[in-house]
Amino acid sequence: MRSISTVITSGVTLALIAAVSARAQTPDPSDWPAVVSQAKGETVYWNAWGGSDNVNDFIAWTGRQLQKRYGFKVVEVKVADTAEAVAKVVADKAAGKNTDGSVDLIWINGENFVAMKKQNLFFTPGWATKLPNWKYVDTRNPTVTTDFNEPTDGLESPWGNAKLVFFYDSARTKKADLPNNAEQLLAWAKAHPGRFSYPAPPAFMGTTFLKQVLYELMDDKSKFYKPVDKMSFKQYVAPLFSYLDQIKPYLWHEGRDYPKDYPAMKQMLADGSLGIIFAFNPSEASSAIEAGKLPKTVRSFTFSGGTLGNTHFVAIPYNAAAKAAALVLANFLISPEAQFHKQNPEYWGDPTVLSMQKLPGEWQKKFAALKLGVATLPPSELGPIIREPDASWTDAIEAAWKKRYGVAH
Repeated sequence: MRSISTVITSGVTLALIAAVSARAQTPDPSDWPAVVSQAKGETVYWNAWGGSDNVNDFIAWTGRQLQKRYGFKVVEVKVADTAEAVAKVVADKAAGKNTDGSVDLIWINGENFVAMKKQNLFFTPGWATKLPNWKYVDTRNPTVTTDFNEPTDGLESPWGNAKLVFFYDSARTKKADLPNNAEQLLAWAKAHPGRFSYPAPPAFMGTTFLKQVLYELMDDKSKFYKPVDKMSFKQYVAPLFSYLDQIKPYLWHEGRDYPKDYPAMKQMLADGSLGIIFAFNPSEASSAIEAGKLPKTVRSFTFSGGTLGNTHFVAIPYNAAAKAAALVLANFLISPEAQFHKQNPEYWGDPTVLSMQKLPGEWQKKFAALKLGVATLPPSELGPIIREPDASWTDAIEAAWKKRYGVAH
């Protein structure tokens, strides 16, 4: 007969083995109760851009909700560039670390998504479309199912929309004088020397501005959505660099220096150093006004011919240690509750990826009643969405800009 201590020890051992086995199982989003059960007790290391207080506060709020409801922890790993998180996953794979990776979830889109997809660094295809809350997603929006012209194949889940919008201080700049396209912006810069600038690429907003100008000036816009042809690249970007050469003497500091990023531009608009700035969120100005970081007289405008727009996503690496909890987190991010909280300019102001027609009536009413802020344009005034180009254009444009203008200091 075995002793009681032996029985207890065996029982504990079996329990530990069972726990480890459960953790080792690949979660199946089609069996959602099992995913939720497996997620309990896990810790999700979410690598996300940490350059905004609003974003960081939203992620912290999300973590509190999930800890309370599902019993797992969310840790934000703040990165300055998504490429940092991608590099971690690449390094894990090179080292043969195919399980228990250090990254569980990545805020990702664009060229980083394309790079990881090509290297098979994502969790199983189709997981995103199996999430319970996927039924609410606005799948009519083409940027939800393609990312920088690359099909998402359910490898990433959307959680916010973005669109290029410009801001100005109505106390200093007349609405009637505002430009309506890139060419008019050049004329405005010449008429107001030193009052416009853009972040030096590869800063995201700087590269976005270059792509906007290039799209407007390209004769054959279909080339924008095909991989870069090295033989004809110089020909197609010639109008862009002609434009940049013309505007450079009229930029802030005559183009000798560039704002570091969007937060730097925001401060320069607040103190009057710049007259026009831009961001990739239609509600950003209203959120900044709410936070006391921009004057109450700041307003938004956009180009009637359209501006760049995309969707931002979250993705799970193939070797994530907490896949189940990452799935639950991704599902929560597309819940009506989380999307409503996120779109509120008092918290963030990031536009929803949900279709209002797909939501229950009570949530339709809540979204309809949500005040987006004094500086936020209604959807009818945002103009058309210009889809992002093929991902290969981003690196090519950044490299060409750096070669022509050098590294800003």
